[in-house]
Amino acid sequence: MTSVHFLYSRAVNLFDTAAILTVLAAAFGVFNERVLRLPSTIGTMLIALSVSLLAVLLDGLFPFWGLRASFDGFLLGIDFNRTLMQGMLSFLLFAGALHVDLEQLLKRRWVILSLAVFGVLISTAIVGAATYFLLRLAGFATPPTLCLVFGALISPTDPVAVLGLLKEMKASPELEAQIAGESLFNDGIGVVVFLAAVALAGLAPGQAELTASGVAALFMREVLGGIALGLLSGFLAYRALLAVKNHSLELLITLALVLGCYSLCIHLHASGPIAVVLAGLFIGNHGKRFAMSEDGARRIGDFWNLLDEFLNALLFLLVGLEIFIVHPTAPEIAAGLVAIPVVLLARFAAVGLPISALNLQREFAPGIIPILTWGGLRGGISVALALSLPEFPGKRLLLTATFAVVLFSVLVQGLSIGRLVRRYR
Repeated sequence: MTSVHFLYSRAVNLFDTAAILTVLAAAFGVFNERVLRLPSTIGTMLIALSVSLLAVLLDGLFPFWGLRASFDGFLLGIDFNRTLMQGMLSFLLFAGALHVDLEQLLKRRWVILSLAVFGVLISTAIVGAATYFLLRLAGFATPPTLCLVFGALISPTDPVAVLGLLKEMKASPELEAQIAGESLFNDGIGVVVFLAAVALAGLAPGQAELTASGVAALFMREVLGGIALGLLSGFLAYRALLAVKNHSLELLITLALVLGCYSLCIHLHASGPIAVVLAGLFIGNHGKRFAMSEDGARRIGDFWNLLDEFLNALLFLLVGLEIFIVHPTAPEIAAGLVAIPVVLLARFAAVGLPISALNLQREFAPGIIPILTWGGLRGGISVALALSLPEFPGKRLLLTATFAVVLFSVLVQGLSIGRLVRRYR
């Protein structure tokens, strides 16, 4: 009887949490639609951030209300890293990849691959080195390996933020394919680089620090394993879609593909993000064209669009609320503000060097480097990776810098990238 009551209580808590977040996302969405009129994800995050700051102010004025304790208890009860990285991310990446034009992607495959691999590595190295020297000048004794961890988690652009922005600004198919392709793939590469940096820093629970060869082996296993599992699961789902004509069953197959593929990657230590992106590209292009009717493809597209919008709203709501639990000091806030130009300069180098080295500028419209630099938004993935780290001296500093970059990225870059794109048209 006790165990049944425990399971029931836990289910109620999970249900209550989901209900509260969904109601807040809907309420904030209505307020944004009627009053702010900002892009939906940006508006939701801005309102959530405002609510967090208002709660901090009220807690300072009326400490006997216990707002901080209530807020902290609610947010700490949500494992943001696990919720995003082992739950929402698989659906969001698949939904994004499902609508990317593979033909446009293949035309730009070399620059996308170079930015996804070398761009992330260049940015990680620059951010890590610059952060280390600047923090030492500011009096923070932060080990270089921890600065490298920060570089790894903040370097990949967030496909969730980027794809949501592209929908709002109605970019050209060529530009959309370039930005979306890079963000979808450098996310998977970025997570692998982060895992390697965490292992080098000795922060991986139960693991010794990795050697250079161990890092290379980890990188190859994650990337190649993700590619293989993504293509294999996408092909199996495609064959299953060929065998059925029931629209509900077709939809169930796509859900099974995402959940099964991502879960298998977690257990086999392969890159789940890379796998679901490749599976989504396979189904969204080859599968829609040859294995589904026009009506079936439309229904599946509508379903994944709805799920994408819903999860996006929840994700940016959580990002706006999670800043409440950081409690940074003034020096940590100052260090976070310094991290913003560092990350932007690293992004400029990470974009400019591969494109210039491959002499690919002539393949793009004017302004591709500033557009990709300013349009490289950071979002929930960077926050989730930072929150996933175990407790260590300096974690709050790293969290503060991560939130500072993410907030600037979404609120400032996200709101102005449209004007930059129009300037170069």
